[in-house]
Amino acid sequence: MKKFLFGASTAAAAMAATVALADQPVNWQLGFQEAATPIMEQIRWFEQYTLWFIVPITLFVSALLVWVIIRYRASANPVPSRTSHNTLIEVIWTVGPVVILLALAVPSFQLLTAQYNPDEEPTMTIKATGMQWYWDYEYQADTEEEGTVNFSSIMLREGDRAGLGRENLAEYPRLLAVDNDIVVPVDTTVRLLVTSGDVIHAFAMPSFGVKVDAVPGRLNETWFRATREGLFYGQCSELCGKDHAFMPIAIRVVSQELYDSWRAAAAENLGNANRELMAALEGNQEVADAGN
Repeated sequence: MKKFLFGASTAAAAMAATVALADQPVNWQLGFQEAATPIMEQIRWFEQYTLWFIVPITLFVSALLVWVIIRYRASANPVPSRTSHNTLIEVIWTVGPVVILLALAVPSFQLLTAQYNPDEEPTMTIKATGMQWYWDYEYQADTEEEGTVNFSSIMLREGDRAGLGRENLAEYPRLLAVDNDIVVPVDTTVRLLVTSGDVIHAFAMPSFGVKVDAVPGRLNETWFRATREGLFYGQCSELCGKDHAFMPIAIRVVSQELYDSWRAAAAENLGNANRELMAALEGNQEVADAGN
């Protein structure tokens, strides 16, 4: 019955012709990754907003330093001024920075508040536990019918690519791909509980604007709502030991129909659920490429 439901949802999703893309770092990237959540959109806006202050101030201070060096060098100014103060200048360099800091502080506090206060009640909860050097995930069962889903997510080994159907390096890059992705539905507010089973780790997903420490004995909470489907990569961002660099995070965002089918199947057999989900997504890609 579950296979029938999964097949039906696969066909419906294929008709929608959605294409799952992978968001990951690129060579020579200078800016943030493309936003996949409302919070990351605000972070990207705030970064661009601050540049309108940072760039003019940097250029002004640099020009002022050059002017002072040239104008008041010893050869051009053998008798230095003995001026001790200037009231107008002191007012300007006191009031000016205060105004600038206020202009930065107000949107900064608004963004900080939004990061910890979702605009709607989360509809699902995932617990992420950092371990040396992998992640354990637990899906909280909201109803008795859902069942609990628990699994470990380990960096994909090169020898395991063929067996897991993850040979496409563009979608499953070296050192970022994992054997088991977190799967969540699109346009759904997800509560993320983060902790650690040994040392301090950090759960970071750049496209989501999420970065939270995983501390032993402490449960930190954050949230996200992905607004587009795809496969998104992050990493542990706290130095946690010799294999810190080999502790990636992968979140796959899919349609609600595909997620419901995956969740039902994953409660019984995670491997089969992942294979069926990937087959469904590959079918979507083929339909999209055909122009249907």
